[in-house]
Amino acid sequence: MPGFEFFGDLERKHLNDVLESGVLMRYGFDGMRNGHWKARELEQALCRRMKVSHAQLVSSGTAALTVAMASAGVGAGDEVIMPVFTFVASFEAVLSVGAVPVLVDIDETLTLAPAAVEKAITSRTKVVMPVHMCGSPARLGELKEICDRHGLLLLEDACQAIGATYDGRPLGSYGDLGCFSFDYVKTITCGEGGAVITNNAAYARNADHYSDHGHDHKGNDRGAESHPFTGYNYRISELHAAVGLAQIGRLDEFIGIQREYSEVLRKALETLPGIRFREIPEAGEENYSFLSFFLPDEKTARAAHKALAEEGVDGCFYWFDNNWHYIKKWEHLKQLKTLGRLPREVMAGLPDYDKADFSASDAVMGRTISILIKLGWSKEEVAQRAAKMIRTLKKVL
Repeated sequence: MPGFEFFGDLERKHLNDVLESGVLMRYGFDGMRNGHWKARELEQALCRRMKVSHAQLVSSGTAALTVAMASAGVGAGDEVIMPVFTFVASFEAVLSVGAVPVLVDIDETLTLAPAAVEKAITSRTKVVMPVHMCGSPARLGELKEICDRHGLLLLEDACQAIGATYDGRPLGSYGDLGCFSFDYVKTITCGEGGAVITNNAAYARNADHYSDHGHDHKGNDRGAESHPFTGYNYRISELHAAVGLAQIGRLDEFIGIQREYSEVLRKALETLPGIRFREIPEAGEENYSFLSFFLPDEKTARAAHKALAEEGVDGCFYWFDNNWHYIKKWEHLKQLKTLGRLPREVMAGLPDYDKADFSASDAVMGRTISILIKLGWSKEEVAQRAAKMIRTLKKVL
C-alpha cells in the first residue's frame, strides 16, 4: 500500500487511450471515443473481482458511502450505527444524506463490537455500517445476524480493505452494499475515485442515476436521457478510471507483497514480550496493508511510538491521538461545526459526544500502534526495518 508506488506501462497505456480520444468524461461523446469506455470496463472488472452483480464508480470513497445510502433510501432522521475508529468521511457521508451517525465502541478487531451495536439499536436505526479499518474485516457474521433480526441494512465501508475477505467472500460483497476508496494512498488507486458494489438491482439502478444528477443513462450521447429523480454530481472521469483499470488487474500482486512483508514484521515482533496483535475474525483474512499490534498499556504505547519515530521508522500510526481517525479529536462533529445548517432531525437526534463514554474503545486504541506496509520496499529494507523495530521496542518494553 499504496498502489501509486507501482505506476507503470499499463497505467500509461490506459491513460494514453483516453488522451488520444480526447474524451475525459465517462458518459456521452460516443462517436469520439474510439471504443474506449474505461469507467465501464473498470466497473465490469470490479464485478468479476468482487463477485457481485453491480458496481458503480464514483469520484471518491466518501461519495461512494453517500451514494450507497441515498440509493438505499437512507435519509432525514435515520440512524446509522458506526464505529468510533474510522475516517471522518464515514460520519460526513451519513450527515450528507441528513441521517444521524450513532457512534459505538470497537473491540480488539479494531472494528465494530457487535454487543455495542445491539445496545445502540432504536426504532430509528436503519443501517449498521462496519468499517474494515486498516485492511481487516469486522465480525460480519455476527453483524449480519443482528441486521437480519432487526430488519437493518448492512453497509460495508471497505475503503481501506480492498482484497480482504470474510467467509471466503471479498469484503464489500457480504452486506447489502459495499464501498471502496481509490484515492492516492489506497492499495489500488485511481488518484481519486471510489465505488459502490451490490447484488441489489434497485440499489444499483439508483446509484447509477443518483451519481449523475439523476440521469437514467438511456439512449446515446445523453440526448434521450430523462431524470427519474434528482441527484448530484459524483462522477468519476475517464482519466481516473483508466488508472484504476490498470491497477485492479494488479490487486492480487499487491496483496501478495503486503502479505509477505507483513509476515516478516509480525514474526520479528512476536519475539518481544508484551506485544499482542489485533484480532482477526476467525472467518476473515486481512489485506495486510497495515500491521496493527497492542502494547501493554497506553504509557508504553506512547513511548514506543515516540521511540520508533525518533529512530526513523516511518509509517507508524498512533491512532489514539489522530484527529482524522478517532473520536477523541473530532471536535467538528461534537460541536456540529458546519458551513450550512444541518437538518433538524440531525440536530435533534445527534448524541452529545462530549459526554459519551467510550472508555472501552479508549482502552483498545490507547495501546494500539499500526505500521503501514509499503509496496515499494525491497526485501532487504523490510529485514532492516524489522531489526530496527526490535532494537527500538526492546528499550521501552
